[in-house]
Amino acid sequence: MQDFTAHAKHYVALSNAHQLAAIAPLFAANATYHSEYFGEYHGNDAIHTMMQHFFERFADAHWEVAEYRRISSDGVAFTFIMTGVDNTSGEHVRRQGLEHIFFTPDGYIKHISVYKPAV
Repeated sequence: MQDFTAHAKHYVALSNAHQLAAIAPLFAANATYHSEYFGEYHGNDAIHTMMQHFFERFADAHWEVAEYRRISSDGVAFTFIMTGVDNTSGEHVRRQGLEHIFFTPDGYIKHISVYKPAV
């Protein structure tokens, strides 16, 4: 049985290290990504391109996660605080959110949803 919580932690660790080459193979070819901050992306290539642009814009992006929890047989959820400097404006950003990651039985990411915090 896959340890999807460990997979989610690994994904966040690679994101914090800005290791895009190591992140891309974590996604299924037909993965989807929905972000209330950045939009919808379909397929590994589109997701990888979005991430490249994100890390160009936020070259020092960092996610702080206090706790991961299973939300289904194939999903993990966590709240996060993302910090970084927006290179397009020079503004320091501190963004909170909720992320859900769902995995294939083989452990590939099949879907990510990122939600803004409830107001």
